[in-house]
Amino acid sequence: MGWPAAIVVIVSIIVIGKLMSSRYRAQAGIIEDERGNQTYVGQASRDPEAQREIEDLRERIKVLERIATDKNSEAERLASQIEDLRKD
Repeated sequence: MGWPAAIVVIVSIIVIGKLMSSRYRAQAGIIEDERGNQTYVGQASRDPEAQREIEDLRERIKVLERIATDKNSEAERLASQIEDLRKD
């Protein structure tokens, strides 16, 4: 085996290693930007049940914020809103 063949084999091994590494990262939900910084994306963005739960929690937070910031709230209305939250 001459020098040119050895260089081709070494470069091929490096390229295959990089491809396998990239494939593993993509399957694990790790993305890389143009500067090489890696960020974990996770499975939550792909899971519809988790997305639904996040939306439900956001709605609950909106109700709680409205309860906390409403200055004209009556005790009865406040109690009914709290009961609505408990039912969910």
